[in-house]
Amino acid sequence: MFENLLIYFVVIPVVMLAGLALCQNVKQIRAVAVIGSCCLIGLSTWVLCEYLAMRAAGEDAPMLFCGSWEWFAPLNINLAVGVDGISIAMLMLSSIIVFAGSFASWKIDMPKEFFLWLILLSTGVFGFFISIDLFTMFMFYEVALIPMYLLIGVWGSGRKEYSAMKLTLMLMGGSAFLMLGLIGIYYHSSVDGVHTWNLLQIAQADAIDHDWQRFLFIVTFVGFGVLGAMFPFHTWSPDGHASAPTAVSMLHAGVLMKLGGYGCFRVAIYLMPYAANELAWIFLILTGISVVYGAFSACVQTDLKYINAYSSVSHCGLVLFAILMLNTTAMTGAIMQMLSHGLMTALFFALIGMIYGRTHTRDIREMGGLMQIMPYLSVCYVIAGMASLGLPGLSGFVSEMTIFVGSWEHADAFHRVFTIAACCSIVITAVYILRVVGKLLFGPVQDDHHRKLTDAVWWERLSTVTLILGVALIGCFPNFFVNLIKFTFSPAIFAVLGLN
Repeated sequence: MFENLLIYFVVIPVVMLAGLALCQNVKQIRAVAVIGSCCLIGLSTWVLCEYLAMRAAGEDAPMLFCGSWEWFAPLNINLAVGVDGISIAMLMLSSIIVFAGSFASWKIDMPKEFFLWLILLSTGVFGFFISIDLFTMFMFYEVALIPMYLLIGVWGSGRKEYSAMKLTLMLMGGSAFLMLGLIGIYYHSSVDGVHTWNLLQIAQADAIDHDWQRFLFIVTFVGFGVLGAMFPFHTWSPDGHASAPTAVSMLHAGVLMKLGGYGCFRVAIYLMPYAANELAWIFLILTGISVVYGAFSACVQTDLKYINAYSSVSHCGLVLFAILMLNTTAMTGAIMQMLSHGLMTALFFALIGMIYGRTHTRDIREMGGLMQIMPYLSVCYVIAGMASLGLPGLSGFVSEMTIFVGSWEHADAFHRVFTIAACCSIVITAVYILRVVGKLLFGPVQDDHHRKLTDAVWWERLSTVTLILGVALIGCFPNFFVNLIKFTFSPAIFAVLGLN
């Protein structure tokens, strides 16, 4: 029964695609999107409950609900699935953002075509998180990336053609590095004399030669790091965010960029621990730059989407930064940061889309006094901002504090200097968040036309409340999420690294 359970994360979106193709009007399209996203949330919740029950019963396998179906025997390619704590956390995050994004796109133009491409993107995301076969994982990775070109190029705004092309070319460049790394892993790892794509078998056999690990670690980390907006490969992200429609920005920043951090952990570090231990310092410098550079860049922007896009560069850089610390505390913080940033940035982009739909501008210099005009949306924006700058009680505080505490466990000067620099990003974040809140929501109204604007309607409130509840739950009940992901960290890998 459970061996087939995970396949439904791909089956449900495929059924949604078929349903959308048969829809004749907007109501039917909305119904398919909402019912399908509710089914995904229900399935994610079911898997979570069963996973916790099995762990409580003493099940200690690295992955649960594993299943494998032969796909292409000559290259030993299988549709192999399985999940652990981090996978389930990412599945929950993805299903929540797909649900919220469906309501945020309630009034989108050409809804049938839009939702077809959006659900195809979601299919790739869900397939990626459940895959334990590297070839299948890469296939779903590409399925998640390809729809972005059309979603931005057709439904985007501003320099949408330029942004769509830039995003596609840079991510395809990262895919080239990733493909090289995965093929290298396949040919330099074997179990009982047979080459395999199965990441559990590769990790357990410790089959990759240590010299080859160095090269393969670099190319796979760069490949996934491009999607994680790692400096200096981050420039596609702000332009892509700025031009994307609301739901695409939500999925892009909330979920798609998490594929980068997830892949860096699941493939680069999990399969090549010796190289990770030797070469992590190189990428620690690049991700440290991402954290500080992204925060400073957000300070000088005037477009709401660019502000949030550069903020995402900083926060996603913090995820990779924590993963490279290679200890349990920092890695736990990295996963919590992925969840926190996914919900928080999806909330930001949803609110920016709702505000833009009313004011027809994203320039903060042209707006002011929105708190008295749109109190609900304004309060939601303040909550998102407080989560971003790390207010206690919200998700940003627990995730970032866990990262900094874990990073400080390294006693050498190199790690501690970069930890202090990363901590400074909190102050910089407070600067641009409070600046935007003050300019956007308070002060005099800049345009008399804005006085006639309306506040959020029911579908907008449902979308934002869903995301705010997620942010609050992580902030108030962090131990639940820590217990969920603690089995993610393989004792065998930490033994190789000599870590705790």
